[in-house]
This record gives sequence, C-alpha cells and structure tokens, in this order.
Amino acid sequence: MSANQPAARPRGRPAQPTMRPWYRFCRHVCQALYILLFRGRVFGTRNVPRDGGVLLVCNHQSFLDPVLATLALPRECHYMARHTLFEDPRFRRLIESLNAFPIKRGTADMGAIRETLRRLKAGHLVVTFPEATRTHDGSVSGLAPGIVLLARRAGVPVVPGMILGAFESWPRHARFPRPRPIIMAYGEPLSPALLQELDDDTCIRMVRERIVALVERYRRHPLLAECPPPTHISAGRRA
Repeated sequence: MSANQPAARPRGRPAQPTMRPWYRFCRHVCQALYILLFRGRVFGTRNVPRDGGVLLVCNHQSFLDPVLATLALPRECHYMARHTLFEDPRFRRLIESLNAFPIKRGTADMGAIRETLRRLKAGHLVVTFPEATRTHDGSVSGLAPGIVLLARRAGVPVVPGMILGAFESWPRHARFPRPRPIIMAYGEPLSPALLQELDDDTCIRMVRERIVALVERYRRHPLLAECPPPTHISAGRRA
C-alpha cells in the first residue's frame, strides 16, 4: 500500500490540508486490521489524485466499505453516509470526526448536495456509493446518475473504485464480519473534460463499466480463491 510520489499541485488548485493526528491514528488502526484480519490488498492507487477535489465512486458490498475505500490513500477523505447513522449521538461524533456527513437516500437532499459540492470545491476527496444500498448477492447494480452532475458542477474527476470480498466477509444477513480476504482497486478516472463532453447516461455507464471491469479482473486473484465469486454481475436498475 505504498503511496506514489505526489505530483506538483497545479496553480489555482486548493492546497490539501495536512492529515490530522486523529484521522491518521484511525487510518493506521484500520490498515493493520485490514492486513491482519482480511489479508487485504490494494491496487491502482496511482489512479487517485493526491490532492484537489475528487469524487470516488465505489460499489457497495458491506458496512466495511467506507473504511475499505480510502484506507490506502495518503490524504484525508470525506464520506457521504445515510442520515440514520447520525441518530446515535456517540456514533455521530465519531463519524463526523472522520469527515462523514449525512445524506437522505431516495430524496433530492439539497443540503447534502450543497455540502458535497462545497467539499469538492475545497479540494477534498468525497466517497460515494451510488448503488444506494448494500448488494444482496455480490453483484454491481445500477448507479444513480446524480453523481455525474456533482462532479461536473465541481469540476473534479470521477474515480471508479471496486471492493471485492467484503460481501463474503460481511453479507447483509450477518451480524458481524468474518475474516475473509478483501481486495480494493481503483480504475482510470473520468476527467472533468470528459464529463463535460458526454451526457449523464454515457458517463454513468462508463463508471459502472470500469467498476465491473475491475471486478472481472480481480475476482480470479489467488487471494480470493477460497471465496466463491458473485453469482452474477447484474445490469441492475438505475437508482
């Protein structure tokens, strides 16, 4: 999980804040658990910009996903999280300290949209799971097209991210995760120029295709040999 050397920051791009000690501590703990319990591996970190606004779009396999999506990235990240997770005051304080903010699923949550745009324009990486809910069978469902509008308005790239093995580790019906191998991989980003050039449907289809391509590439990895692959990669329905 070694980080690549950061490129020079283009003129006019917001400076990336230094990683806070609390965030860094939590990141180190999660990295240790990821390696020791899940024999985790991460691929393609070179595809994720080291600074500036980025929208990271991932498939959604388990409750572990927000941690898995960013634990190898050498920058603080921000997270869209469903609003019900903020109902418990103690858990709310924890996830807010790690840059999570609420979004109401299934609605046009203008407050969450404005907050996402604010963070992207401030130069942060924001993680989103546009399938809206955890997978029922390990497949990649349809993605909500609104993420394209967010990235286009903020002028940031969209990076497709793939999580594989987390469904086998912590499926929806299980109360606790099991120590099964997990892989995280990042695909080639869609640039702001490409997002401006193509329509929403084409962009969201390209993002999903790149996530599915990562699934097909890594599901045969020797690390996952003991885990059965997803039964299918469904076309899904658009959220």
